[in-house]
Amino acid sequence: MVVESVRLLITLIFTAIGFRLAPSVLSGALPEQAESAGVVGAVIGAGVGYVLGGIVGRQLRVGLEKAPRSVAPDLSGAELFTGAFGVIFGIVVGAVLALPAVLLLPAVVGLPLAGLVVFILAAVGARLFAYRADDLIGAVGLKPRSPLVSRSLGGSDRSYLLDSSAAIDGRILDLVRSGLVEGQTWIPGVVLDELQGLADSGNQTTRRRGRRGLDVIAALQDEPLVDVSVLEDTVPEMAEVDAKLIALCERSSSRLVTTDHNLAKAAELRGVLILNPNVVAEAVKATVEVGQLMRVPVSRKGSEPGQGVGYLDDGTMVVIEGAAASLGEELEIEITSTTRTSVGRMLFARLPV
Repeated sequence: MVVESVRLLITLIFTAIGFRLAPSVLSGALPEQAESAGVVGAVIGAGVGYVLGGIVGRQLRVGLEKAPRSVAPDLSGAELFTGAFGVIFGIVVGAVLALPAVLLLPAVVGLPLAGLVVFILAAVGARLFAYRADDLIGAVGLKPRSPLVSRSLGGSDRSYLLDSSAAIDGRILDLVRSGLVEGQTWIPGVVLDELQGLADSGNQTTRRRGRRGLDVIAALQDEPLVDVSVLEDTVPEMAEVDAKLIALCERSSSRLVTTDHNLAKAAELRGVLILNPNVVAEAVKATVEVGQLMRVPVSRKGSEPGQGVGYLDDGTMVVIEGAAASLGEELEIEITSTTRTSVGRMLFARLPV
């Protein structure tokens, strides 16, 4: 479309130029051909304009395609919005610049030339405004949801690397909104691939987990305290995803955000700093002391004979000796001991004597 439009405008310009110049050029050399000189000049001008227009049009198309190399094939809403303003801006500027051609040149030359100038500037304006969509939207105080940008590891002082378990868990959003996590947040490509595979699973539960992880990453993009980017670096020499994540954290000195207990332990042994939302949640829970009395509903039987299991309001599991026969009842219990497991804290209790 660009090539044909430019070719048409340039052909019209050269046709008009040939029609105007030919009679004055041929009137002295061939006076008898002066009457038909305009037609001959128009034909020659049209031929030259057609060839030259094709060359200029193709070069312009290549230039427009190469100018915004970072623009994704599928434009976002912000890019379309700013691109529309770019077209208007280009038309206005083009009209101002083309005005002398309309006023000073004959209409058959000035109008096509003015149209060509307006067309080129409108196209350039649309591309440039779309290319700088984030900056333009940010200049008016808005924060658009930009597509995830692929970047290489940088030297950010505060950076975090998110694994799939933490994305599915979702509490990273609460940590960001509370100000505990801020700065550069990396989403490795292998993590996105893993979440996409879960979201495409035939199992409903697995599919729901994958979609939740992708939704959490999308929500992180809207948070002003973090800069979310896809990590384009890969570790081809390692096959396991966990090993890749640890290696990427070592290269970038990033904290690994994960709820996977085994991954966290392996990373700690390699000197990687860990941010585990489970540990943070445990740290801010109300302290339960040995010997404390409380009331807990018994929801199911335990793994050992006579045991009952209940849960506190924050989800902490309580194993109660001698409560198996009291399912569905709320009992007063006495805490005898506490322990920490890979999934959090666990309490042991008995019925008070």
